[in-house]
Amino acid sequence: MFSVKGITKSFGGLLAVNGVTFHLENGELSSIIGPNGAGKTTLFNLLTGDLKPDSGEILFKDKDITGLPPHRICRRGIGRSFQRTNIFPRLSVFDNVQVAVMSWERKCRNIFLNARDMNRKETEEILESVGLGDKKGMTAGLLAHGDQRRLEIGIALGSYPELLLLDEPTAGMSPEESNKTVELIQRLARGRDLTLLFIEHDMSVVFGISEKVRVMHLGSIIAEGSPEEIRANNEVQRIYLAEED
Repeated sequence: MFSVKGITKSFGGLLAVNGVTFHLENGELSSIIGPNGAGKTTLFNLLTGDLKPDSGEILFKDKDITGLPPHRICRRGIGRSFQRTNIFPRLSVFDNVQVAVMSWERKCRNIFLNARDMNRKETEEILESVGLGDKKGMTAGLLAHGDQRRLEIGIALGSYPELLLLDEPTAGMSPEESNKTVELIQRLARGRDLTLLFIEHDMSVVFGISEKVRVMHLGSIIAEGSPEEIRANNEVQRIYLAEED
């Protein structure tokens, strides 16, 4: 479904992503872990068109999407949330998701024109699916942190993705909020037949969701396998997991 072949990106003399290659099967739930500075978010920015690679190739459903701008990659069926919460804080929770739905469906030139009358059913269904149906009238900036992160997932779902990329979806959450978010992601992935790739530092989240884990270090993927294989990998323990203790 999704293939990355030899992707490389440098910033001046810094090699941030170094020849990364991997493949995602349809419906796969997988994660990327690694120390800070390993190149994880830069890799995501390359996959979603926010950065252009120096070399390499990105294929989605056998089509070359390398270097396409973000809006075109989104319309191909790839959605994304960000490391830092990325919402419209002054709009309502409902309007945040509806803007995403209408932008995807291109049903009006001015996305704020008659917004309450358009795409209501789709928007409400997404809000219910992320557990925010009872907060749809709230101003988004007043939501608790965990709810803002769930709203961002809802916004990403507004583009009806087949592949969903989540950058640290539980960052800043309490253990209870993290557990709820893990359950949410699992439920969404099953219910919407999503392929999922996410970055995460919380190992309980990583091992709770992932069917496959990939480990980045100094811009390269140094290991990939099942959670059990990654737990037992001596190189991973030395480079990354030991830093979490």
